Amino acid sequence: MGGKYRITGNKYPKMRRPRRRGRLVVLTVASVVVLGVGGWGTLQLIDVFTGGGRKASAAGDGTDCGVETKASASPSAKPLPEPRTITVNVLNATTRAGLAKKTADELKKRGFKIGDVGNATKQYDKKVKGTGLLLGPATALDTTLPVLGTQLPGAERRTEAARKGAAVDLVIGDAFKELAKQRDADRALTKLARPEPTPSGKGC
Repeated sequence: MGGKYRITGNKYPKMRRPRRRGRLVVLTVASVVVLGVGGWGTLQLIDVFTGGGRKASAAGDGTDCGVETKASASPSAKPLPEPRTITVNVLNATTRAGLAKKTADELKKRGFKIGDVGNATKQYDKKVKGTGLLLGPATALDTTLPVLGTQLPGAERRTEAARKGAAVDLVIGDAFKELAKQRDADRALTKLARPEPTPSGKGC
């Protein structure tokens, strides 16, 4: 053979292919590992921000034993009238003389307007066994009668559908001794005008 180099002996040099295949396998494995780690990290982040599939609630899990309250009166309810706007007829249904005038004078001191003062009509004369009877038109049931009722707790309240005018009657009964103490009556008026919130009954 011509040329500068000659092959001698019985062994020939072996020509090897470049090790591209091994590098490809290594790169593939590394890519899978990276993708796996990245995917796992992504799932962890999703789990953190979504609460692990559990729905978050601003109200908690129901273990908070706070007591809910409700106002016993609606803000849109019609305000109660003041005593100075209520005209009261004071009538005595007992056999004791002077009760109507004495009671009327006390109600006047407490700010009520006084109408008729005297004996009760035949319909009620000597027929009221309790402390008293409060009478008024149908519209007075939730307005003037509750206000007048603070002055004589325990008195029966009754309305008359055919009754005209806004005045109400306080008919003094056999069990009557005196009006409520003014301090107690004023406290009852305040509570009536501004009812305190009451528990709703929900708890642990």
